[in-house]
Amino acid sequence: MKFLFASDSLKGTLSSDDTGRLLAKAAKEVFPACICEGIPVADGGEGTVDAVIRAVQGQQIRVKAQDPLMQTRETYYGKLDENRAIIEMALASGYALVPAEKRNPLYTSSYGTGELIRDALDRGFRDITIAIGGSATNDGGMGCMRALGVRFLDRAGRELMGNGSDLGRLAAIDDSGLDPRIADAVFTVMCDVTNPLCGENGATYTFGPQKGATPEILERLERGMENYRDILIRTYDMNPDTIPGSGAAGGLGAALLVFLRAQLKSGIETVLDLIEFDRRLKGVSLVVTGEGCTDWQSCYGKVVQGVGDRCRKHNVPAVALVGGMGEGAEQIYEHGIRSIVTTVNGIMPPKEAFKNAEILYYQAALRLFRLLKTGMELGI
Repeated sequence: MKFLFASDSLKGTLSSDDTGRLLAKAAKEVFPACICEGIPVADGGEGTVDAVIRAVQGQQIRVKAQDPLMQTRETYYGKLDENRAIIEMALASGYALVPAEKRNPLYTSSYGTGELIRDALDRGFRDITIAIGGSATNDGGMGCMRALGVRFLDRAGRELMGNGSDLGRLAAIDDSGLDPRIADAVFTVMCDVTNPLCGENGATYTFGPQKGATPEILERLERGMENYRDILIRTYDMNPDTIPGSGAAGGLGAALLVFLRAQLKSGIETVLDLIEFDRRLKGVSLVVTGEGCTDWQSCYGKVVQGVGDRCRKHNVPAVALVGGMGEGAEQIYEHGIRSIVTTVNGIMPPKEAFKNAEILYYQAALRLFRLLKTGMELGI
């Protein structure tokens, strides 16, 4: 009997690696002769680079880049093989890199993400995947593109820094200096949001408040983003508002589409392709996946949905071991997940559940495998 474990992390408690270790321990207790394989997975958000590197035995490439406040810090991206690299925006331009008291999307820039892309090109990578979740920016991707040679100019022809406050001052774009190596590279962007660049559901109004924008700042940013959009339309005959996902990461989605001709793809689908998940299903008896809490949102680009859909496609049964269940959790059954087992085994405050996450997870894994063994003995 062969088991494959492919769970997301349980945020704040167990990593994806932790879940694989605990599942293997429980499986061996119930089925001593079983074969277990655990692979870390993520959905394109925080932790994606680490998960993919571990799954394919890649390596970190450590570099210095500008953070959202344009302060130099050490960060990294992933090398998958001689041609492929994976970059996580959050590691260079992420929300978590900005102290709470300094969060203001007028003054944050995605420049550091562009530096990571440039470094990857310098090292010869030509198949580059970019995860754009967790951004601290609302600059339309101007900062990122500046690092790759694009100049954003005001009405006097002076180059702008490319942060959120410059959106309204932008008058022209000069892309004559865009890194020529981009033409020979393929860019895939992990993106699970469909927001346009501007409007009520656009980058600014949807994501700006969580990045520190007040109502006054939101209004200024939105006017600036509309100006940026109009200049993109005039210059490239492309309207980002008609492209789902252009508003992702404060408008970086639009810049990657326009300047790099990137392809937007589901985060979890991209990760599963990168780690060759379908190939790993060969000979597997059962897949165990999971996440912190399963609810209706789990069916929209999350790990459990992505894993379940792949398992259903290959006729491999899959179950989910999760921290808890919320409204609409049962919808996940439509995505190849046969059953859900929760770690919480009684009424307890969240603090207690988090504190005892490891033992609760292990005990739940034992229950799962004992139920499986019972089912096998019934032979129904």
